[in-house]
Amino acid sequence: MAELVNIQSSNVSNPLKGEVRVPGDKSISHRSIIFGSIAKGVTKVSGFLNGEDCLATARAFRDMGVKITETGSNQLEIDGVGMHGLRAPEQTMDIGNSGTSIRLLSGILAGQEFSSSLSGDVSLNKRPMNRIINPLRLMGADISGTDKNTAPLAINASTKLTGIDYQLPMASAQVKSAVLLAGMYASGTTSVTEPAVTRDHTERMLVSFGYDIQTVDNRFALEGGGRLQATSIDVPADISSAAFLMVAASIVPGSDILLEHVGVNPTRTGVIDILKLMGADITLENSRMVGAEPVADIRVKSAPLQGIDIPPALVPLAIDEFPVIFVAASCAKGQTRLTEAAELRVKESDRLQVMSDGLNACGIESQTTPDGIVIEGGKFSGGQVNSCHDHRIAMAFAVAGLQTDNVITIEDCANVTTSFPGFVELANQLGFALELSSS
Repeated sequence: MAELVNIQSSNVSNPLKGEVRVPGDKSISHRSIIFGSIAKGVTKVSGFLNGEDCLATARAFRDMGVKITETGSNQLEIDGVGMHGLRAPEQTMDIGNSGTSIRLLSGILAGQEFSSSLSGDVSLNKRPMNRIINPLRLMGADISGTDKNTAPLAINASTKLTGIDYQLPMASAQVKSAVLLAGMYASGTTSVTEPAVTRDHTERMLVSFGYDIQTVDNRFALEGGGRLQATSIDVPADISSAAFLMVAASIVPGSDILLEHVGVNPTRTGVIDILKLMGADITLENSRMVGAEPVADIRVKSAPLQGIDIPPALVPLAIDEFPVIFVAASCAKGQTRLTEAAELRVKESDRLQVMSDGLNACGIESQTTPDGIVIEGGKFSGGQVNSCHDHRIAMAFAVAGLQTDNVITIEDCANVTTSFPGFVELANQLGFALELSSS
């Protein structure tokens, strides 16, 4: 059992200043391992996120016979084995806290000629897996979970998958990706139609690896039986990690920071749109394309924030950033309301309830609804918060500590390394006042 690490966050008297590059994009790092492993040839990856989640994906493919070599700081070479070159793992693959790993791997494993099983930590094994079990079974996969449709998952050897035309019941890039990945091993056409736009890193990476995918509006289709060709991938900095620093600079008067080489894929920039609607001073500089992904430097200056009704259309475009958006709302003038975000209840924690409990414990008035939250802007009083094993909850309250005259203590923060290794050090470099303690 990992040692529990607490973070103490307190007010800073000076503005946040500096230029930093946050760690690599988690979603793209996962996919670079997945596609590189089943491509032909050697894929070179730079900017890889050495966080626990992405390392779990790498560990799983090593368990299946893929040679993955660290060639430098945040650099990898993946010696791909081709679409049908994976080997049966010797035991259950433990993918820790990573929902992306378990769902995307399930799509790949559904088409293999060997049996396998996947499990995770306490938090992951509570998350719903029927959303991938159901469509994969429709394709002919032999996949099952617990009686509650949670992990561990057992995936028996496939005889033959058949393409399906699947209407996603929820906006989920993980489910979309799982079905498309299985579709590469299926006969015929596999298509997925999503009810709202979700991140499209899988689709972009398929193109980068030379696999044809057809996109019409919110429908994505591919033919099974193709092949992937190794390529080079430059992973941009993760906008989900940058979001914590965007909010921090927005709420500390006099702040001016530059976040370098951040991925600004339009399916991921909902956090920027929401913060701008609240009055944030955020500009993109040096916009460019790096491989298949748009990248920019993001300048953030402090600005007074105003409470808003968050547009439902932006919810899937900012689904991972809401914990820190709630901190921005807490520092805004007036009320902020979020609706149509029930998906937040089945993340690493019930992010609606856990954030509301934490905000209330720190002097901010908030109330959850079945699919959202209402937050009254105010002043953080300090307090004690349990992150409930959720890295984004922990980092959100570290940002909240910038706006209290007291101290916010966040318990159980070891999981911050899943997405943002070095968070405390980098944040303090900009001017935070974070202290670590063990319990």
